[in-house]
Amino acid sequence: MRLDDLDPSENVRDLGHGGGGGGGLGGLIGFLPLLMGRRMGCGGIALLLIVGAFYLFASGGGGLLSTGSGVQQGSGPATACDTQEELFACRVLASTEQTWGPVFAQAGANYPEPSLSFYQQRGDSGCGAAMAAMGPFYCPSDNNIYLDTDFFRELSQRFGAAGDFAQAYVIAHEVGHHIQTVDGTIPRVQQAQARVGQAEGNALQVRVELQADCYAGVWAALNRNRLEPGDIEEGMTAAAAIGDDTLQRQAQGRVVPESFTHGTSAQRQQWLRRGLETGNPAACDTFSGAI
Repeated sequence: MRLDDLDPSENVRDLGHGGGGGGGLGGLIGFLPLLMGRRMGCGGIALLLIVGAFYLFASGGGGLLSTGSGVQQGSGPATACDTQEELFACRVLASTEQTWGPVFAQAGANYPEPSLSFYQQRGDSGCGAAMAAMGPFYCPSDNNIYLDTDFFRELSQRFGAAGDFAQAYVIAHEVGHHIQTVDGTIPRVQQAQARVGQAEGNALQVRVELQADCYAGVWAALNRNRLEPGDIEEGMTAAAAIGDDTLQRQAQGRVVPESFTHGTSAQRQQWLRRGLETGNPAACDTFSGAI
């Protein structure tokens, strides 16, 4: 994906190694059944291979503008966007800002840009502890995406989803959760989850995640001039690699559909493709009808 001409987003900070972030829930490491959706995203992937038979997939789902190169204080002075991986992520975020701003404006609304916080191994977020094993996630409490860029190596080496567009898809998915927070989708789903059992709550969460996949596809479609040969295939490979059925089969040798929180590999590919083919956020309604 060609993003070299973009200046990195200024909505970034580097928490450093074990740096402090948004405070909030302190040391709690929540998952959907416990925190009712306070963390949203692709997270929990690396953790699957650590817990083995226990299938845990992170879920749940800011201001903090930096200046110039993005210097922010974490556990010590740290500069965001200063590695190849971080710079790419910062440019992806800038691209999402340039894409979703006009989309919102066309609908007569302002797009409040999310922030991106880098950390190494662990950090603090407005939704509790951020740990590398959780994978990237979005926290609605502070409108912040949390990312340990080591995840990109895991995505490539452990899950076989290499390529810059695979990485961009992960970030764009988290931005999708930000959009869902801004438009009220996530608060409504959380209220609904509080009224139903775990299986029904999980099913609602799947629809949230698939919609975020579709929004990632919309972003890519609206930046089709930046795509390179093989990019779409990279995204589809990544979507398949992080499907619930694929991850459960790898982690515990069997599939438990009622515990799905992100959708099957086929579903994730389907909704990413729908966004890519339509370029229309209105086509991303995962809450009406079958998915």
